[in-house]
Amino acid sequence: MDTSKYEKHFSNDRFWEKVKKHAKDAGAKVVYAGLLLFYALESKKTPLKAKIQIYGALGYLILPVDLVPDVVPIAGYVDDLGALGLALGAVAMSIDAEVKKKAKDKLVEFFGEEAGKSQDIIDIDGQLVDEMNPSNDEEAHK
Repeated sequence: MDTSKYEKHFSNDRFWEKVKKHAKDAGAKVVYAGLLLFYALESKKTPLKAKIQIYGALGYLILPVDLVPDVVPIAGYVDDLGALGLALGAVAMSIDAEVKKKAKDKLVEFFGEEAGKSQDIIDIDGQLVDEMNPSNDEEAHK
């Protein structure tokens, strides 16, 4: 998915407005992915190329018109998660321990302590590790 056309829709205020208003509907997995990208965007360690990809993905998240409208039960945030997942894979090297901690702390604020320990969050963190260490993935498939 080419997210570059969505960059213009991103702003910090619109991001927080969307997350606060729709966190429960979107679910912890979508919110955590968005928070990881948001905090990576704030990090001085994140290169410009990665920030451009993040702007696009977060712009798509907050855009009111999606491929699958967010008001559609269950499926409404699947396309958002797809865009966020692609961006996470592309910028995984910019997601360090500090970014993860900020994202988990904020996730716990929205969903409670258990959310930070959920399998969805463990899965996202595992995917980030796989993206950062592609040689491990290749060796596992031998």
